[in-house]
Amino acid sequence: MKKKSFLLITMLMLALSMVLAACGGDTKEEGGESGEKSADLPKFISILTGGTGGTYYPLGGSFADIVTDETGIQATAQTTGASAENMTTLKAGDAEVAFSQTDIASYAKEGTAMFEGNAVENVQAIGTLYPETIQIVTTAKTGIKSVEDLKGKKVSIGAPGSGTALNAEQILEAYGIALTDIQKQDLDFAESTEGIQDGTIDAAFITAGTPAGAVESLSATADVVIVPLDQDKIDALMEKYPYYIQDEVTAGTYGLEEAVPTVAVSAMLVVTSDLSEDAVYEITKAIFENLDKVTHAKAKVIDPAKAKEGAGIDIHPGAQKYFDEKGY
Repeated sequence: MKKKSFLLITMLMLALSMVLAACGGDTKEEGGESGEKSADLPKFISILTGGTGGTYYPLGGSFADIVTDETGIQATAQTTGASAENMTTLKAGDAEVAFSQTDIASYAKEGTAMFEGNAVENVQAIGTLYPETIQIVTTAKTGIKSVEDLKGKKVSIGAPGSGTALNAEQILEAYGIALTDIQKQDLDFAESTEGIQDGTIDAAFITAGTPAGAVESLSATADVVIVPLDQDKIDALMEKYPYYIQDEVTAGTYGLEEAVPTVAVSAMLVVTSDLSEDAVYEITKAIFENLDKVTHAKAKVIDPAKAKEGAGIDIHPGAQKYFDEKGY
């Protein structure tokens, strides 16, 4: 009798557990969005940024935290050589999301400039973020006050293959200066400002949102000078290279007494085309709706309503779905 009672209780418990499991499954299906979220989202993604002294790295770290918290995708920000390297890494399938300059993303997609014969076809845009100001950085003690003064000096044009290096070459060209006219150094932003501080180099090109961390660090110990671009050269650059816009490093940045005229490109986020529509939708929504959690000053100028402007490459369907929902 005891055996029969025990067997009956066991069978009832098993039946109850099966009913509860079925109900739980139905509840998840009826939950709609939460059920769909878990279906198509990857477990992990990498966000390619840039050097630690630039703007991509701190923003990328904040974006990774936001994506992890808001979507459940474990996002990790990685330091890199920035735009050109990032595009190559996406082509190889070794990451999913990356920061890039708009000009470099266009070159990559078209297979031009440094991507000649090596087009990156598997990328689409989430959207543009903010102006990336081209800053020619030096200090008062070098005596460098103009682009012409760079001739014969030790000048870092940025990490090898970076967008900054191409910007530097184009600006120098506008002034009739070849790379052979300077003592070219290929350093990332942090290495560049450390070199200026140590006196091992004289100046550096830095393409980054202002204030750039590496330049801020330099300004704590030295009188930073940002070399201005002449208006006729700015006009010539914008006419020859449509992705350039007129910009300035505002007074007060790095302790500057006056605003310094220059040009800028735009920073953008790109993704691999094979990342699902659901995943890119959730990533896009998470970032653009939680910018208040980003402490870097550049977050204040990021406007999702303008994110499609100047992207230069196709918008990923997942990002487009978000923009359509918001009416952008």
